Amino acid sequence: MKQAIVARTDIGMGQGKLAAQVAHASLSAYENADDRARNQWKSGGQKKVVLKGESERQLHELSEIADSRGLPNALIRDAGHTQLESGTVTALAVGPGDEDVVDRVTGELSLF
Repeated sequence: MKQAIVARTDIGMGQGKLAAQVAHASLSAYENADDRARNQWKSGGQKKVVLKGESERQLHELSEIADSRGLPNALIRDAGHTQLESGTVTALAVGPGDEDVVDRVTGELSLF
């Protein structure tokens, strides 16, 4: 089991903002998963990777692919309290899901 979090590189998030957005995405997608996926992922060490995303459009496309494969996912929009405008899409988490299925969605992306 694995989760992949794709964070945008084109909006200039600081390191703290990036960490917060990745955490929001991870937890939100976990909450969207079914009990089997949550339990397997938790008992298997909660494997996750953070990947580079190049645009809002790319994150939406990846979310649609994840949906079509039955993977839980979550697109994160910033609240706009600090660095970004309210509603800015910052990150996408895909999974937890079977590692090979998650990799079919995000496997071509580079590590952050």
